Amino acid sequence: MSVRVVYTDLDGTMVGPRGCFFLAEGGEATLEPARALTELHAAGILLVLVSGRTRPQLVEAAQIFGADGFIGELGAIVGWNHGRDSAVLRGAMPPECEQVPPALLDRLIERHPRQLELHTPWHAGREIDVMLRGRIEVAEVDAWLVEIGFGWLSMRDNGLIAPSHMPHLGGQPHVYHLVPDGVGKGDAVAYDLRRRGLSPAEAIAIGDSASDLEMAAHVGQMHLVANALRHPHIKELLPKYDNVVIEDGSVGAGWASAVRQALAS
Repeated sequence: MSVRVVYTDLDGTMVGPRGCFFLAEGGEATLEPARALTELHAAGILLVLVSGRTRPQLVEAAQIFGADGFIGELGAIVGWNHGRDSAVLRGAMPPECEQVPPALLDRLIERHPRQLELHTPWHAGREIDVMLRGRIEVAEVDAWLVEIGFGWLSMRDNGLIAPSHMPHLGGQPHVYHLVPDGVGKGDAVAYDLRRRGLSPAEAIAIGDSASDLEMAAHVGQMHLVANALRHPHIKELLPKYDNVVIEDGSVGAGWASAVRQALAS
C-alpha cells in the first residue's frame, strides 16, 4: 500500500540548527530538505507536523511548509483545515483540571535543583502540557508522581538541545514535556489516521527522539534521523519495534532521505 501521509517531527529532524530549514547540522547551507519537500507536495502526499510546539506556532509552521495539519504539545492538540479545526486530547487529565497544577510543578522543580527548569521562553502559551529542560531520570519522576497521587501524569523526553541553554550541566540538556497519560505523539497519530480514514500502512513517521519513537507503533514505517542515536535511551528502546529505519544523514539530510523513500513506495 502506497504512503499517503508523512508525520514528521520538526526540531532536530525536519529543521536544522536554530530551527532553520536551510542549515545542515554542521551549519552549512543546504537545499536538500527543500527539494524533498517540493517533491513530496508534487506527489500529492500529505504532510503533518508533529511537535512539542504550541498551536499558534504550528499553525504558522504548517502554512510555511504547506502542511495539511499538525499535532502540537507532544500530542495534546490535533489540528487540520489550516488550523480552523482542531481537537484537544486530554488523556487521563481529570475533568476538574484545566492544566498541570502550578503547585505540583513548583515541587517538581524544587526536587531537582539546577537540574530542571521551565524551557523559557517556549514554555509560555501552552494549553495542556508543561515544557521543561534539564537532565533528569524520567522513570524516577514518573514513580514520584505516582507516589504523591499524580499518577495520571508522566514525563516525556523530547530530545536534546544546545548546551548553551543550561551551561552549568556540562553537557546537552534534554527537553521534557509533562503530560497526562494517554497523551503522546503516537496516540495523536493514531487519532489523526482514524479521522482521515487511513490505515497505518499508508503512513510513515520521521523523528529524532524517544517521544517520536512512540509513533512507530501506529505507522507502517518509522524513520529516525542519524542524530537520534545520540539520545541516551534510543538504542535500548529500538528492540520494541520492527519497523524502524535509521537514516545515514542527520537532521535535514536524514529527513530528505526518509521522504524520498516514501515517494518511492
